[in-house]
Amino acid sequence: MLISLHKQATTTPKIRAAIQASTEPAWMVAERYGISEQTVWKWRNREDVHDRSHTPHKLQTTLTPPQGSSVRRSIQWFMPWRHAQPSSLAA
Repeated sequence: MLISLHKQATTTPKIRAAIQASTEPAWMVAERYGISEQTVWKWRNREDVHDRSHTPHKLQTTLTPPQGSSVRRSIQWFMPWRHAQPSSLAA
C-alpha cells in the first residue's frame, strides 16, 4: 500500500493509530515514538489517521479590473447555466 506523507511528517498512519488506541500518558507515548506531547494530543483528538490537505482553500490574490472582467467572461462562457456571479469576483 502506498502512503502519501508530507515531507515533515514524524509519524505514519500505523503509529497514529497506536497513539489513538493508547491509554498511557501523553509523555510516555511521545517518548516511545520520539515525538512531542503536542503531536500525541493532536492525533488523539482527530477522528482519522490521515494527513490533512496543506493546499490553500482560498487564493490570496487580488485581480486587476481587466483580469476580473476576463474571469467573469470566462465563467459566463464556460458555465452559462450559472446566473449569479461569485461574490469574490463581482465588480
